[in-house]
Amino acid sequence: MRKITLAAIIAMATTIQTIHAQDAAPTVTFYNTEDQETIEMTPGDAQSAAAPLDITCNANVDDADGNYTYICEWRIYKAENGENSPLLTRYDQDITYTMTESGSYGIKLYITFTPTASGNTIEWESEEFNITISESHLTCPDGFSPNGDGINDTYNISCESIVKVNGIIFNRWGKKLHTFTVDNITEGWDGMVNGKPVKDGVYFLQLDAYGSDGIHYKIKKAINVLKGYNETEETTTEG
Repeated sequence: MRKITLAAIIAMATTIQTIHAQDAAPTVTFYNTEDQETIEMTPGDAQSAAAPLDITCNANVDDADGNYTYICEWRIYKAENGENSPLLTRYDQDITYTMTESGSYGIKLYITFTPTASGNTIEWESEEFNITISESHLTCPDGFSPNGDGINDTYNISCESIVKVNGIIFNRWGKKLHTFTVDNITEGWDGMVNGKPVKDGVYFLQLDAYGSDGIHYKIKKAINVLKGYNETEETTTEG
């Protein structure tokens, strides 16, 4: 029976430790506007969000012994097409990407570790990250009452997964009072122009927008501003 010396055991342990030192802890991070929180995903996680969604992918490579060089490869792909038909392939440790189309996306990190001395190349692959981008919707109310009562004080457009917006609110003489873009559409309009409230009356919205699912929204409508309106619960008595 062959005896294993202490030196051989140490050498084997060192070899195993060296092999397993080649690792990574990748993350995918994005800001969820609906919940107003930053989401950090780890391999195998699945999340849903609205477009446009800016994601940051970090490889977080662990190469403590420094005996290997490595190349990172990120792939982002539609889940139905698979990782071999990527929308994007990047060879950086850290990347950013904006998702603008609805559907399910897969994200994977591949790393090739190459020994600086002689030895075997190590191929490393993460589990899949999955992000589902919702389909779009957009509705615009007929009016609002910016009177400070805490009810309907802001003209809020209800929308999700809207990726392009060009909107204008103007008065009956065609003067532009407020503009909507993809960056501010969820903030609404408080009925103020140059720090002053507009008068009660009828104003007009013209909005052109595109959703993550390719839907084109074209809206032209009148908006009623009624600062004198208060929503109260009335009780009538018949006698």
